[in-house]
Amino acid sequence: MPIAPAPDLSREIAHGGIVCGIDEAGRGPWAGPVAAGAVIWPAGVRVPPGITDSKKLRPAAREKLFEQILSLAHVGIGEASVEEIDRLNILQATLLAMRRAVEALPLAPAHAIVDGNRKPALPCTVATLVKGDALSLSIAAASIVAKVHRDRIMTTADARFPGYGFARHMGYGTPEHQQALQRLGPTSFHRTSFSPIKTLIHKDY
Repeated sequence: MPIAPAPDLSREIAHGGIVCGIDEAGRGPWAGPVAAGAVIWPAGVRVPPGITDSKKLRPAAREKLFEQILSLAHVGIGEASVEEIDRLNILQATLLAMRRAVEALPLAPAHAIVDGNRKPALPCTVATLVKGDALSLSIAAASIVAKVHRDRIMTTADARFPGYGFARHMGYGTPEHQQALQRLGPTSFHRTSFSPIKTLIHKDY
């Protein structure tokens, strides 16, 4: 089987100017916010090796790369809360988190490359790139930033809401999470607009 090429900066260079990559973490979980990262690599920076789609990395590697990205690149982080997810829907909340990540950058990009096929409303030109976290180094870095940031939120939530295992499953619908919900019921940190949580709430009435 051929080895997939590593993410690179060719798309950023092709666009010229200041280009940021954007990715999200946490669209699928039943609990917690959705987070987004935006990353601009300065011209001439020596990019640390190993940056790729965050899902392909072990937690320790993600944490190490996260700190390196923060020290070498321009980084913005955005979130949309559980309340915003339930009010807007998960897609619109994700696009909102992406916009907030770009707004949090220390300098304004001229162009953005977004993982996936949906564009957030930004004050710059935007292109989408399906599987961008495996193709663009900026998007891959943004995926690491978003994932580590959100995982830290979920680990903190584990102490606030003991018994659910948030630090292990990060809010995803694992058997452990399902069993905890059946035993303890949903919390204020759960997305009530998501079908599994909505069903549990309706069962209580």
